[in-house]
Amino acid sequence: MTRSQVLIAGAGPTGLVLALWLAKQGVNVRIIDKTEGPGTTSRALAVQARTLELYRQLDLADEVIARGHKVPAMNLWAKGVKAARVPFELVGADLTPYAFPLIFPQDQHEKLLIERLQSFGVAVERRTELLSFTDRGDGVTARLRGPDGAEENCEADYIAGCDGARSIVRETIGAGFPGGAYQQVFYVADVEAIGPSADGELHIDLDTSDFLAIFPLAGPGRARLVGTVRDDRAEHPGALKFEDVSDLAIQHMKVEVRKVNWFSTYRVHHRVADRFRQGRAFLLGDAAHIHSPAGGQGMNTGIGDAINLAWKLAQVLAGRAPDSLLDSYEAERIGFARRLVATTDRGFSFATAEGPVANFLRTRLAPVLAGAAFRLEPVREFLFRTVSQITLNYRGSPLSVGEAGEVKAGDRLPWTPNASAEESAAMTRIGWQALVYGEVSTAVADWARDRGVPLHLFDFTPAHEHAGLVRDALYLLRPDTYVALIEPRPEPTVLDRYFHERGLKP
Repeated sequence: MTRSQVLIAGAGPTGLVLALWLAKQGVNVRIIDKTEGPGTTSRALAVQARTLELYRQLDLADEVIARGHKVPAMNLWAKGVKAARVPFELVGADLTPYAFPLIFPQDQHEKLLIERLQSFGVAVERRTELLSFTDRGDGVTARLRGPDGAEENCEADYIAGCDGARSIVRETIGAGFPGGAYQQVFYVADVEAIGPSADGELHIDLDTSDFLAIFPLAGPGRARLVGTVRDDRAEHPGALKFEDVSDLAIQHMKVEVRKVNWFSTYRVHHRVADRFRQGRAFLLGDAAHIHSPAGGQGMNTGIGDAINLAWKLAQVLAGRAPDSLLDSYEAERIGFARRLVATTDRGFSFATAEGPVANFLRTRLAPVLAGAAFRLEPVREFLFRTVSQITLNYRGSPLSVGEAGEVKAGDRLPWTPNASAEESAAMTRIGWQALVYGEVSTAVADWARDRGVPLHLFDFTPAHEHAGLVRDALYLLRPDTYVALIEPRPEPTVLDRYFHERGLKP
């Protein structure tokens, strides 16, 4: 019987990133997937700024950017006229080194992740299906069916369900999956086109009868169209072709489609599992939450799940933390998933609602209000912070203690423009570390040295002050670079108490 420390069911982006993070930390992982190979269609597209920031720890950010397409702006259209334009680079330039949404299709994304995983000696076991598993209390025994149809038992310390909306892991632990489906049928088409909306930017049409979003892909004139299928054609979506869908919004945005490379129809669900952990089993990605594609949040949220869980599993398996640390995974991720589903649900429902009142609000009132609102810097910044996920925080988590200035424990550490090479390098490390902008006592420096916690000292600058950091305060970072502890007047006893009360070993 084979044995691994973590068995991962599902080799989409969530499962692959989980496997990468674990493998990089020396955890023995096994990752299986029932498909014959990685996806061949560009399902999820957007890679948000926070994902790119976290990818620095896997040495992936630069490669993803090089292979993807930066989206410089979002445009709103109504009744054939461009009503508003939001340039991303002007909004997030002081907030993140990645002040843009990046388009990097999921099929290409998965191939890159697989390449990196193979560099750690881990290969995805294809055509291998999870049939069932049993949580024994001290480990998990899983039943698998391999590519030749033969069945085997395998053992693991933990099992991670990254196996999608029809998750066997979720079904096995008996977790509910409350929610529903939108009544509209949607289509997706990857096309080659010309026209003012095939310019490498994001375009959204708020039409009386059609909803259409145009996402740019790498390469001249390449784009993805996501729209609604209206009237009686939605009754048999599986039989539809691109020529069958309404082209009203396409005409309004002056798009001339020259070639359709891929077309599909689907229904959108909005659901969140009622728990993300049961014993030694965890739910991540679409197995834990599914929602509308509004804002390009789905894949990024699953990757966030993976990174949040990976460092905790690694600490527990290395004997540096108690099993109770793993409870914080659900505590930190389920609330965000619920808020995300609620937010995208409201936005998507508004954008696709039908009827005279909805049409008036969407096509007459919304463009005017949006155009005025987007001219206000606070509105643009709020939109960017939300969509990019840099505002996602774990305040209120049992792992978050303290605050100083504008930063609270649980926040992502603010980024400062023109950061030093040492500051940037700190964000690539996986492990506990402490940062001080100013000076620190000899006692704290000795504490960090004796416990093997890197202590980074930086000169306090106006840029740090502008970012909300406080001179001489200590920021203890978790292995995922979120702030665990903030102490304005750091002393060794405070640091010792933080780790002791949680049973952690730095």
